[in-house]
Parts: sequence; structure tokens; C-alpha cells
Amino acid sequence: MAQVSQRAVVLLSGGMDSCVCAALAARDYDAAAVHVSYGQRTEERERKSFLDICERLGIRHRLVVRNEALRAIGGSALTDSTIAVPEAQLIGHGVPVTYVPFRNAHFLAVAVSWAEVLGANKVFIGAVEPDSSGYPDCRPAYYQAFNEVVKAGTREGRIEVVTPLIAMRKAEIVRLGLELGAPFDLTWSCYSREDQACGVCDSCVLRLRAFQEAGTVDPVPYLQTAERT
Repeated sequence: MAQVSQRAVVLLSGGMDSCVCAALAARDYDAAAVHVSYGQRTEERERKSFLDICERLGIRHRLVVRNEALRAIGGSALTDSTIAVPEAQLIGHGVPVTYVPFRNAHFLAVAVSWAEVLGANKVFIGAVEPDSSGYPDCRPAYYQAFNEVVKAGTREGRIEVVTPLIAMRKAEIVRLGLELGAPFDLTWSCYSREDQACGVCDSCVLRLRAFQEAGTVDPVPYLQTAERT
């Protein structure tokens, strides 16, 4: 078993932000990566990204789990096929229908449990507040509160959830990823498709804008009709 100070668990969805987070964790720690499938529309494509990113970054210790609760609960366009994924311009100022209720708590519970078993004292998650869809479980106050729960509810109380990207703009995350050699070509962010990214959902639009502002080209395939401005 690695020493406590040397090992970290990283939540890796397969998207752009989690990929950069994984690159950071792999640079500084003996990283172990966990992926949670939850019945989302792009489940298979995201799992492929997870495995490919781990391979590229040299992360050998991996855990893939399935959460049945989030799809059963529903209430999100990502888990309920009767709720359409809206185009980015149709999303208002409230929390959008692509929000999966309290999703990150489910993910963090798995990661923290695994960290206890591995003897890791850090759990990395690629949560971002600026340039995001406005999900309530991506705010700094959420992670401050969650860390208090982890401190009170784990054997030694030494595990810390860290959010190195939370205050960064998306273009800054792209630039950081390029510096780290993060494999953006293996990532997947689209909410609705698994073959080619739609280019019009909120996640695609935020991603395309970030690459444009960073002065580089997004390497993943998009539909020919995708809006890239």
C-alpha cells in the first residue's frame, strides 16, 4: 500500500474538466481513478473515455461502478429519455434540466469510501463554478460542507476533497490541460450523442467556446452543422 501522502483518488467522468483534474493528480500523486456510470445518455461513450484517459495518463489502478439510484430517481434530461436535452440558447437563468439531483454527493461517497480503503488522503474532483451550467453541487460552499462530513464520518478524518479547477474559467482549464499534456482528444462532454458531439447542448457550447478563447482547436468530432462560435 502506498503511503498516505503519496496516493490520491480522482473522479474521472471522461469529460474535459475531469481529464485535466486527472492529469494534475497523476502528476503529483500515485493516482487511482474512479468512474461512476449512472444510466446517463452517453454512458458507454463516457466509460470508453475514462478507460482511454487512464491508459494515456498511466493510471493503472481503476474502479468502475454503476449507480442505479440516479436513473431510477430521474428528474434530469441526462437520465430521463422523456426530458429533452435543450440547446444552450434555450437554457434560462435557473438550474437547467440537465442537472442530475445531488449527483456529486453520490460520486464523492464512492470516491471517499475507496480512498479510505486505499489509504489515500486526497480525492480530486473537476468541479467548476465559472463558465458552467450553474449546478448547485459545483459551488465552493458545497465542497467546504462536504469536507466537514468526510472529516466527521471517516475512520481517521484525514481525507480531503480537493477542487483545483473550481475557480477557473473554461479557457484557463484548456490552457492548463495543454501544459499538462491532458489527452483532450480522448474526452467526451456532449450530453446527448455518443458518435459525434452535437455542438449545441450547453456542455458542447461551453467547451467549444473555451477552446476558441484558448486559441486552439477542440480535437473531438462534432456534427458538421455544429455551431463553433
